Amino acid sequence: MPNAGLSVLEAMVVDDDAAICELIAEHLRVRGLAVTTARDGRAAVTALSRSGGCYGLVLTDISMPGADGFEVLRAARSANPSALVVVITGYASLDSAIQAVRLGAHDYLTKPFTLGQIDVILRNISERLALERENRDLAARAATVSLPMRETMLAAIERRLARIEALLAGDRAG
Repeated sequence: MPNAGLSVLEAMVVDDDAAICELIAEHLRVRGLAVTTARDGRAAVTALSRSGGCYGLVLTDISMPGADGFEVLRAARSANPSALVVVITGYASLDSAIQAVRLGAHDYLTKPFTLGQIDVILRNISERLALERENRDLAARAATVSLPMRETMLAAIERRLARIEALLAGDRAG
């Protein structure tokens, strides 16, 4: 189930449990992402700081030797402020969820999880990226529209709104 919307992302999976790390990495690869893995937080922080911001998606466990997932989250967002970081934990708590959100995590996933849950996260990320692309395209197109054209467009919108309001007023009266 490759996903063209996600193929623009380079991903990093960080978990000290080799089986989980490889399972997630392979799942992402099948979906078209280029994936790098790190087996502890310190290795991930080092790789992220040297990456030049190439990682757009990072999935990281919280409890790991060397550096915890929050340090990985900070490093990912420092290297690439638009990086989407998914924090994974087997020890979920309200405090860790709040901390993850405050540090800029995109999502919070508790163990045990299903690959379907990862697919939901990937679908949400794909939709977010599509909306961001659409917004950039619309902003670029709007910047090329001349002022008289904008005024003409606004006037047309105002006429349509007036017609809608008149129709609604007629419905209310009847």
